[in-house]
Amino acid sequence: MEISAGGRLEVRITASDVGKRVSVRQLIEPADATEKFTDTVGVLTSWDDGVLLITRKGGESVRIPESSLVAGKVVPAAPARRRGPAASYGELAAVAARAWRPVESERLGEWELRAAAGFTRRANSVLPLGDPGLPLDEALGVVRRWYGDRGLPAYVQTATGGEGTQELLCAELERRGWVREVTVELWTGALAPLADRAEDTGVVLSREADEAWLARYQRKGVSEVALKVLGSGPSVWFATVPGAGAPAAIGRCVVDGRWAGFAAVEVDPAMRRRGLATTVMAALARRALDEGASAAWLQVEEDNAGARALYAGTGFAAHHAYHHYREPAADDGGR
Repeated sequence: MEISAGGRLEVRITASDVGKRVSVRQLIEPADATEKFTDTVGVLTSWDDGVLLITRKGGESVRIPESSLVAGKVVPAAPARRRGPAASYGELAAVAARAWRPVESERLGEWELRAAAGFTRRANSVLPLGDPGLPLDEALGVVRRWYGDRGLPAYVQTATGGEGTQELLCAELERRGWVREVTVELWTGALAPLADRAEDTGVVLSREADEAWLARYQRKGVSEVALKVLGSGPSVWFATVPGAGAPAAIGRCVVDGRWAGFAAVEVDPAMRRRGLATTVMAALARRALDEGASAAWLQVEEDNAGARALYAGTGFAAHHAYHHYREPAADDGGR
């Protein structure tokens, strides 16, 4: 907190600091002698009618009455992590998008509208990596019509918690009634330590997702559209650990320059806690190293404790969070 030379806490932010990362302290129980305070750090996304809206790293929005502030200051962007490869949000967003391509896309300024017959939100959402070339309300109108013409709900994929992420856009979408449905974290890590793990000759690598691989994949009834999305990317590899019937474990990796992206790492529930997920990732990592990659990324949902523990144990750490906002219902006026 900001403390003056006289030892007093001071509020050193104003409405002109909207868009900046701030740290504020507010008084939450002013009525008794044991006053209590709470601190909030995040991006100041609005300051209207005496209320501050701050978006935290994970995407949650906190409303703080101006009257409750006792201290506040602008703070620098979060320091670089001590482990893992350095990367901007823009670089990782573009790499992740190339690893999971839609079957149809269209540009709206620097936004990309993506569709794949409803197979996953990522392939059926707008990726807004800049200016749409229109005022926001007009751009969102174009988005809703584009997805409506395809019989799909409109989603916008945004990110928070990193340098250059989209806290302001998140706040504007929420102000217009768009609903955040899913939050996922993108994690990064070095590739070599993963590849250096003991080699297992039982992992089979292929350029295509065959029937055996698909038998273990969690999304059942995979269509031709889904197969196109799964097979998309600069250099795609599928890993399989054979089992009795369906494979014991599977994984997918897309190599793109210095990056290797892991996805669909799944293990037979009866064979978990035997290191099979790590075995699959290590085999894919070695292939990615052979193709010139040195860094890795993956995506993990907030509530997947098992996956988070696995990835943390293999040297990965969170880089930023991304969210999917769904269009407001038709009867709410599209506010």
